[in-house]
Amino acid sequence: MRVRQLTPNLIQLTRLRFVNAFLVREEDGFTLVDTTVARSGEALIEAAEAAGAPIRRIALTHGHGDHVGSLDELRGRLNGAVEVAMPELDARIHAGEDVVDDKLPGSWPELETKPDVLLEPGDRVGSLEVIGAPGHTPGHVAFLDTRDRTLLAGDVLTTLGGVAVSSHFTLPFPIAAMATWDKERNLASARILRALEPQLLATGHGPAVRDPGKATVRAIERAHRALC
Repeated sequence: MRVRQLTPNLIQLTRLRFVNAFLVREEDGFTLVDTTVARSGEALIEAAEAAGAPIRRIALTHGHGDHVGSLDELRGRLNGAVEVAMPELDARIHAGEDVVDDKLPGSWPELETKPDVLLEPGDRVGSLEVIGAPGHTPGHVAFLDTRDRTLLAGDVLTTLGGVAVSSHFTLPFPIAAMATWDKERNLASARILRALEPQLLATGHGPAVRDPGKATVRAIERAHRALC
């Protein structure tokens, strides 16, 4: 696992070179945003320990397998002593509910862990404000760190090879678009996230981007043209 300190409050953890999770430092320890792929739990815990604090809570941007893949393992390794927060609609999908009429793309693994908190836009997870950002999945959320305006955008956007909206196929990373449920809604969410004027953009796939405003505008324009 690659570990990179991005800000005093944010550590990026990367598995398989392109799947990210993030440790967000709080006064009582870390919030882990997403859990990457399966069998990553030990490495995630070790990264937190090396950074000097325990994982106190897990906040998920959405329910795809490359973001919840190690959730059950982490819950077990931490003896259940960690709060799990998941977007409400994605939690209902994992519970077996039919929340949309059409088929959902992407990987939705079976989970034993039930979330302790169902996230809605406007909620808070420590220093993180929950931003509704549906489209990639029905319940997808992003997290804005109100201390420094770092945006954890999940898979609304990707940054492998440059900033891109996950509403259309782009190289070198078309996988996010393949897993996007509603491309128009995802594009609308990208516009919402851009309007937040983040100082740092961190996504589920790719490197973090500082001062991402102009690059995000260009990405939104490309996505708009592709969907017209």
